[in-house]
Amino acid sequence: MPDVPDADLFPDTFPPDTFPHVLWDDAPSTLPARAWTTETTHRDGQQGGLPLTAEDGLEIYERMGAFTGATGAIRQAEFFVYRPADRAMLEGALERWHSGHPVEPTTWIRATRRDADLVAGLGVRETGMLASASDYHTFHKFTPGGRAQAARTYLDAVQAVLDAGLRPRLHLEDATRAPREFILPFVDAVQALAAAFPETQAPKFRICDTMGLGLPWEGAAWPRSVPAQVRALIEAGVSGERLEFHPHNDTHLVVANSLAAVLAGCAAINGTLLGKGERTGNAPLEGVLLHLTGLGLVDSPDFTALNALADLYDKLGQGVPAKYPLYGRDAHRTRAGIHADGLNKFWPMYAPFDVPALLGRPLDLSLTRDSGVAGLVFLIRQHTGQELPKDDPTIRILHLDLNAQFDAGRQTAVEWEEIEGQIKDVLLGTM
Repeated sequence: MPDVPDADLFPDTFPPDTFPHVLWDDAPSTLPARAWTTETTHRDGQQGGLPLTAEDGLEIYERMGAFTGATGAIRQAEFFVYRPADRAMLEGALERWHSGHPVEPTTWIRATRRDADLVAGLGVRETGMLASASDYHTFHKFTPGGRAQAARTYLDAVQAVLDAGLRPRLHLEDATRAPREFILPFVDAVQALAAAFPETQAPKFRICDTMGLGLPWEGAAWPRSVPAQVRALIEAGVSGERLEFHPHNDTHLVVANSLAAVLAGCAAINGTLLGKGERTGNAPLEGVLLHLTGLGLVDSPDFTALNALADLYDKLGQGVPAKYPLYGRDAHRTRAGIHADGLNKFWPMYAPFDVPALLGRPLDLSLTRDSGVAGLVFLIRQHTGQELPKDDPTIRILHLDLNAQFDAGRQTAVEWEEIEGQIKDVLLGTM
């Protein structure tokens, strides 16, 4: 193994001042020129148990505006229209959007003429329409059941939405369990129906991985391959800019499937900030956008702005789990002495990127029996700014005291707040 004078830290891939970049040996030809996300917290997040008053909903809308700014990272947010509180959220969002808020409000309805009539005069330009696509749905939602009855119902609603001057966005529910023989003819029929209307009403289509059963693999058979579904709709004449992918995280593939959809040519990912949503949640847009930023497909939004959103969810009793990536309380907290030692010597050794600068969150540590003296050195430096060597008598005294607690049976970690006074007293006594 030949030695080298300088470390190779792959600075083009891991630049010191931004999120990691994706460099290609062979970039996919289907990669869109730009990508973006759309938000469904006020619909799917609320449906998944997020308790929202109109005021809370509008505060979330403001937070996502602060996050996306002028980057176009989030372009639209969808709202329910059935309850007074939802109408109030939508009206408040529309007012803010007309005053310069960067995220356009849209609506969500079932693909029925009755629901289509609800959105005709609300002031939105586009509405989502739930069009269940799998036989699991079409055979059991309708009387009589079956594909033809479902398609007739959906197309009748599409006609009503087009006649109202709106753009329809068809949500192909349960697409990753749906037959090609329903999806493709239905997509063709919607496009044929819309052909007589202005281009501003050209329909969009949302591929919904409703049960989280999609796969990111190119070679997987229909209907589970997300890339295959994206390619099939593009071949059917739907541009990547009119495609969205909406996954759920039931089988842990939500971000992988989102990125697979983008690599196959889908320009938009639909999800929620901090992953709120039905059952296991929607695509966490902050995670998707971190990678889209690395792909160079979107300008980086202000990730520090999401700390306020995490605080709001805490107040609503829906805080993110402690180990939730990026924004959980323990997401950047180590308990291992070997990690603490690495952070003391060269902090990028145990940080994926500049967490304090890019996320506005600290690298932190909880003291356990495995943290060693390195853990104390790190914690004291983080909270007091004092650099103490491992063999400093102060460190040794504190370490012996902690070990005594763990030897006596303590199982929980020791946090800074618990020992802050003791450490400062000892430090003052040594000065």
